[in-house]
Amino acid sequence: MSVVPSPAPIRTLADLMKRLGWVPLDRIRFHPAPGTATVQDVIDIQAQEDRLCELVEGVLVEKVMGYTEALLAAWITTPLNNFVQPRNLGLVTGADGTVELMPDLVRIPDVAFTSWDRMPGRRRPTQPVPRLVPDLAVEVLSRSNTPGEMSVKRDDYFNPGVRLVWEVDPGARTVTVYTSPIQGTTLQAGDTLDGGIVLPGFTQPLAELFAELDRHG
Repeated sequence: MSVVPSPAPIRTLADLMKRLGWVPLDRIRFHPAPGTATVQDVIDIQAQEDRLCELVEGVLVEKVMGYTEALLAAWITTPLNNFVQPRNLGLVTGADGTVELMPDLVRIPDVAFTSWDRMPGRRRPTQPVPRLVPDLAVEVLSRSNTPGEMSVKRDDYFNPGVRLVWEVDPGARTVTVYTSPIQGTTLQAGDTLDGGIVLPGFTQPLAELFAELDRHG
């Protein structure tokens, strides 16, 4: 059984910024006060303000996603669903799929696949923020995502048991496939993405995926 490392104590604003991966300050919510936010605050802000927030160390961090990133996430969801649903392997969620990976650690992957084996009773969770660890988490990079933030996110995904992370870069038209927080292989537009040990048999040519960015009427 793996042991999840304890994060360094947060005593100063610099400690907090390092823990969050130096995200832009305008994404860090000041109310509720940093260090006091809860999962219920995540739910309330989404309901009252229609804003998505992740929860890290009692701090709410707004999830920002532009139009292009949202389109790519939707296009990735389609082939995944086309593979997963006929085989009844589990569930694919989109950009609002908020999950509590560990107590008081809430992340919102842009796309995720979770096998039935990871769901209580092998059924769809009904809570707005279920305690759930996906098998696959996909992040589509936005302009405000810092390298530090993505490194922190990979730790937060893999430590509780995510097995595969895809980081999709719309600008470079690449996908970096991570099998651990620091082991990644970058695929170019001419390569084919596959499901690895999580979804054996799944393939998606990246040329087809990124060609959607050029489609027009």
